[in-house]
Amino acid sequence: MGTDLSKIANEIDKLIISTPKGGVIDDEQIERNTGISKDYNVFELNNALGRKDVLRANVIINHFGNNTKDHNISMLLPMVYRYFSQLLLFHTVSKKDKTTQARVLGINPFFIKDFQAASRYYSIKKIARIMEYLREADIQSKGLKGGGMNQHEILKELVFKILH
Repeated sequence: MGTDLSKIANEIDKLIISTPKGGVIDDEQIERNTGISKDYNVFELNNALGRKDVLRANVIINHFGNNTKDHNISMLLPMVYRYFSQLLLFHTVSKKDKTTQARVLGINPFFIKDFQAASRYYSIKKIARIMEYLREADIQSKGLKGGGMNQHEILKELVFKILH
């Protein structure tokens, strides 16, 4: 839904109206009533990239490419950048206990296992290259370079470079 508060408020109103009194609003009801899928968001993209799940990452960016209004590249790139910045920081944490790592990364300790897995796939050197790829994609998305590629093409190229 992006940052449009009136749209968010309308969707919340729909959920409240469709929920029986005393009922609980769950993921399934949100997806059914608002059309927002928990399967296609930047967090799932980051998870797929972290696991080097080529198929899943491509399914997600294809969804983004077909729904650029709801998944604008200018909102996605900073979140992917943040993920890889945290992964880079994870590599540099001297104390290897989960609590310290989570505090340094600014995340819940539950997610440390995801960073541990991703750190096996992405070295510091690879992450530095990914940061360059993200900068290139940002420049391309602003029309300054890239031969007029659309958002979907930019994302496909970016994900390919990250995963290979």
